[in-house]
Amino acid sequence: MGTRLQAVIRMFMGVCAGLILAGCAEDVGVDQHGQKVPAERLDGQWLVINYWAEWCAPCRTEIPELNALEKQFKNQSASVLGVNFDGLRGEELSKASQDMGIEFTVLEDDPAARYELPRSEALPVTYIIDDKGRMRERLLGEQTAAGLTERLQALRSEAP
Repeated sequence: MGTRLQAVIRMFMGVCAGLILAGCAEDVGVDQHGQKVPAERLDGQWLVINYWAEWCAPCRTEIPELNALEKQFKNQSASVLGVNFDGLRGEELSKASQDMGIEFTVLEDDPAARYELPRSEALPVTYIIDDKGRMRERLLGEQTAAGLTERLQALRSEAP
């Protein structure tokens, strides 16, 4: 009976540990709406990560192109993510994103460490991350949806 009780206790502890770990699923922070962004939403996808600021005129011109690109990416295992260069958070980030007309996800926490992105002192800067989480390209200056689509297709065709 003692062995059976120990087995039941081990099973119970295993189930509890699984439930605890499931509740602590990794995320990459929150977006401009205060919603958690789960890591599994981004893992296995190509990412276009754009750093922007309200005071950056080329960033303002580029935002509609990135919005169009995000719409184009639907059902393509790719996403556009934004990061505010000035580190705005909470309500300030939400307001700035809305004022800029951003329709794609803006991360409150900079994902630079996660994807090993070099810091850029120039804006706008856009990074292309492959489906394995590796930075494949760093693009300085204003980008277009067509240009980013072309680069992404070229990089995807090179991918092992």
